Amino acid sequence: MKKLGRRLIIGYIIYLAAIAAYFFIGAKSGVPPAAKGTPADPSLFMNARQLAESAQYNALRHFISFASIPLEWGLYLFLLVSGFSRWLRDRSERLSRFFPVQMIVCFALLSLLSALVFLPVDFISYQLSLHYRISVQPIGSWLKDQGISLAVDSLIGFAAMLVVFFFIRRNPRNWWLPVWLLSIPFIVFMMYLQPVVIDPLYNHFQSLPNGSLKQEILSLAARSGIPANNVYEVDMSTQTHAMNAYVTGIGSHLRIVLWDTTVSQLSKPEVLFIMAHEMGHYVMHHIVWGIAAALAGLLIGLFLTAKLLLRIARRWGPRLNLNHPGDLAALPLVLLLFAMLSFAGEPLQNAISRQFEHAADSYAIHLTQNRQAAISSFQKLSRASLGEINPPALVKWVQYDHPTMLERIDYFEHVHLNGKK
Repeated sequence: MKKLGRRLIIGYIIYLAAIAAYFFIGAKSGVPPAAKGTPADPSLFMNARQLAESAQYNALRHFISFASIPLEWGLYLFLLVSGFSRWLRDRSERLSRFFPVQMIVCFALLSLLSALVFLPVDFISYQLSLHYRISVQPIGSWLKDQGISLAVDSLIGFAAMLVVFFFIRRNPRNWWLPVWLLSIPFIVFMMYLQPVVIDPLYNHFQSLPNGSLKQEILSLAARSGIPANNVYEVDMSTQTHAMNAYVTGIGSHLRIVLWDTTVSQLSKPEVLFIMAHEMGHYVMHHIVWGIAAALAGLLIGLFLTAKLLLRIARRWGPRLNLNHPGDLAALPLVLLLFAMLSFAGEPLQNAISRQFEHAADSYAIHLTQNRQAAISSFQKLSRASLGEINPPALVKWVQYDHPTMLERIDYFEHVHLNGKK
């Protein structure tokens, strides 16, 4: 075990050195020569200090993000091979003979350990956003949000793992199918519940005040065939200078939400364009298609997890202190497989999301017919968050679920509107 531990540490150090060299030395994220002097050139809407800070901030942010990816895998692997998961299983079985209670004990401790491991990483990211004046959130509020996320994620994760292990114990080979079938109503229910139960735990939501802006947004919705009677505003100005808007939820709980920073920092035509983009998601059923894509990915992930779990348990079970695939000591192994397969599927998932976002951009620009508002709104969004116009290829491929700002602004600049370029 010590030999394996040394190899993992050495490998992680080499990985850190490689991504540091990539993001701080080798990565190319500048504006291509063809974009110089165009609306996508950040030198036209950011000053020299903002340009320098954008380069520094994003290089650091990407390094932290990629550095943290193997940490979760390493934690689960360490808990598995060190015998800690076996110790935890034994203690939980002594505490209670009821499996749900055993799972509560095991999952709660694993969640706490994971939170403690990632707390320094999350804190560094928080301090980084404060340093570059993107975040304005007080430390107490930030810690509160961290606690809420831990509680919500742990509750959802516990429910999921309880169902997974229930079926693994009854059918170690084909447990993936009933778990997937049960996940369908669960995911739909969570999408229905999130806007009215989970999101308000973090921020205060209220109707956008009555006025010309709200009336024009509702008029835009009517033109799109959306039966909307309200627009929601969330108090993100207590946390950040960045701007955003989004569509969330399904059915009667579907909400179109504006950050208050978006309302205060953008002009009315710019806000209307942003809202038209979000309406495009609704009109083109992107939420439904997104759920369908997530369920398809989950089906593949569960199938692969079942096959890998059975093979690992048969081949290395005794060395990993596993009595059978449904052994509670296998909980870190199941979480490890889920995490790695989820990461492997991110590029495809993000590619699909980028297509949705481009389609929404196209819908918005054709609905509003306002090229200038489209371009200026995205310029302001980039400036407020010190965003990259053209991120490194690795970041785009692995993590970007939107087209780059370079691609989006270039599209707005050249798209034909009413037969005119």
